[in-house]
Amino acid sequence: MGGGVDSLNPVFPVGGVGVMLLGVAASGLVCLFLAMLLRPRVGPVSAFAVAGLCWSLAVIALVTLLPAEGAPGVVPAEGRLTTCSWDIGGPAPEGFWIFQSGQRLLNTVLFVPSGALLVLAAARWREGWGLVPVGLVCLAAYSAAIEKTQLELARIDRACDVTDIIDNVTGALLGVGLGVVLALVFRPWRRHAPRHY
Repeated sequence: MGGGVDSLNPVFPVGGVGVMLLGVAASGLVCLFLAMLLRPRVGPVSAFAVAGLCWSLAVIALVTLLPAEGAPGVVPAEGRLTTCSWDIGGPAPEGFWIFQSGQRLLNTVLFVPSGALLVLAAARWREGWGLVPVGLVCLAAYSAAIEKTQLELARIDRACDVTDIIDNVTGALLGVGLGVVLALVFRPWRRHAPRHY
């Protein structure tokens, strides 16, 4: 019975670009509803920043945890990696369906919106700026959790790579820099200032 165990294991039932896009659209609608709920309380900039941050995290999960080429079927247990790759910097795959220039670029760009929206979401409150470093740590932990999930769930046909975490955190840091610029432009802390005149 040892040889037939893999064929009896449950397979991951969904995947592919279409499923990813459907998930992106559905989560976008949920987050748009969240923005509408928050808008009267925190103003439009902060409301859309918080909702956008939630959406960006959902998109990251969909892109990284769903099989890219459709449901992979049975993934043999003997082909499953037992540890993450510590080969920092490579070998990087040739590309992904969004960015043909390489998966490392995708891994970096994927976290830029989260970093920027983190700053915009926190900037409304003076003490919120202190939350940005905490948020960065949380984004790094989120990336590490995704890689751990990819390692544990062979059925999603993904590989755990420490380089991905480095690229993700780099993208989040670039996003924070962009978010500081956007916060100075949009000034979310002034959107709900009381009017005395």
